[in-house]
Amino acid sequence: MDPLTQGVLGAALPQATRRTAGVGLAGGLGFLSGMAADLDVLIRSGSDPLLFLDYHRHFTHSLVFIPVGGLFCALALHFLLGRRWRLPFARTLLFCTLGYATHAVLDACTSYGTMLLWPFSDERYALSIVSVVDPLFTVPIAVLVALAGLRRRPVLARLALAWAGLYLTLGAVQHQAARAMAAEIAAERGHEPIRIEVKPTFGNIVLWRTIYETADRFHVDGVRPGILRRVFPGTSVARLDGARDFPWLDPATQQARDVERFRRFSDGFVARDPDHPARIVDVRYAFLPTSVRGLWSIELSPGAPPDAHVRYRTHREQARAGFGELWTMIAGG
Repeated sequence: MDPLTQGVLGAALPQATRRTAGVGLAGGLGFLSGMAADLDVLIRSGSDPLLFLDYHRHFTHSLVFIPVGGLFCALALHFLLGRRWRLPFARTLLFCTLGYATHAVLDACTSYGTMLLWPFSDERYALSIVSVVDPLFTVPIAVLVALAGLRRRPVLARLALAWAGLYLTLGAVQHQAARAMAAEIAAERGHEPIRIEVKPTFGNIVLWRTIYETADRFHVDGVRPGILRRVFPGTSVARLDGARDFPWLDPATQQARDVERFRRFSDGFVARDPDHPARIVDVRYAFLPTSVRGLWSIELSPGAPPDAHVRYRTHREQARAGFGELWTMIAGG
């Protein structure tokens, strides 16, 4: 999730273990440690634009790495904060490890995919029960954590953890309801889905994006389960077929290898961008649930040398253009 959410949830857990003394310091150490796993974004390459995709939410997010990550954070933060406040190193280590431990678990609740079981498995786990940015999830936790530190009231941190658990449980209920609606949509169209994916849209667990795969296409729709239940019919796009879509692409080139890397990262949910024929999108992610305009893509170049990589593109302009429409759907309009 976003750094603020990771930080405040990382603060809540060590705060909740205190009685009264040291609640603020425990929260500060947990806050910084709760964000630390995302330092993997620094693993980048100027020549290989997909390297960061390989390593984001990778080993730093593994469950077995939690003690290592907690130790690294403690070694750095004890000299900055712990020793200054006369905190024993063992206590610094405990608070940092608790804060670090929340990161991967929370990330796995989103839809991006987290390597929880590395190095034993390269599978990316994604429960898809909360958006990577959700103010209704984050703001109550942040307020309770801040008050817990200021008032030395660990019970407020425990309430923050309770809110997190309650909200994620509600997200899981919504996820199942959205998945059932996706299956109904496919059945009404006479389709037999090979796979169904459902993901919360930006900033909420009210409106969901559904993606189901048939023999040759991906179908996307918006659904609003629960109160004001509603379906927002979307569109479909052909599954990527390299021989058909990029007949000029030599399998021995770096671009062809990059396409396969992107396909693995996207779990096979890849298609040629209908508006930009040189681009391949991850169909699972778009700002509007009814659109196949991906939030990111790779771009191929027919004239590139054999060792040239693809270009990685992000498409944040979708948020500016589609926010009003998204809010209308969330509101049930």
